[in-house]
Amino acid sequence: MYKFFFKRVIDFLIALTALIVLSPVFIAVTVLLYFANEGKPFFVQARPGLNEKIFNIIKFKTMNDKKDRQGNYLPDSERLTPVGSFIRQTSLDELPQLINVLKGDMAIIGPRPLLPQYLSLYNENQKRRHSIRPGITGWAQVNGRNAISWVKKFELDVWYVDHMSLATDCRVILLTLKKVIKKEGINQADQATVEAFNGNN
Repeated sequence: MYKFFFKRVIDFLIALTALIVLSPVFIAVTVLLYFANEGKPFFVQARPGLNEKIFNIIKFKTMNDKKDRQGNYLPDSERLTPVGSFIRQTSLDELPQLINVLKGDMAIIGPRPLLPQYLSLYNENQKRRHSIRPGITGWAQVNGRNAISWVKKFELDVWYVDHMSLATDCRVILLTLKKVIKKEGINQADQATVEAFNGNN
């Protein structure tokens, strides 16, 4: 009953309340990024959700669009702005995803929505992460976040699919707050952002 009804109701109420309470922060970050990213405070990208259905995820844009002379984007470490780095470290870049939760694209807790090009790389067990709505945070995020391997993340995602409950979700929320406060596992070692998944890592 929790998985098929109450979780969605609770997610909607939490997202609506959080957006109202955090609206001053939302507005302030939007203004800061508007000037830092030349009028582009938001980042919208296609991601696979429940049953691999594609939706547009909304995040705060933490990197600018600077390119080299050949027209290629500069490395992530060079495009990550100071204000963007702070917003990422405090996880405020995830805040707009509350809109995705209201729309029903996402849940508060669930496997993180990744890139569509990864879909063909998953094995049968890893594909099970798409049997539920993706989340703003999840079991993998509180057990290593970006500091662990992709294979380990997927193992944790599938574990959550099999153990979803109100008690588990409450635990994830509490551990997420702890991670955010301590700024743990934001990126992998020696990288500005997480490395791409290639089917083996």
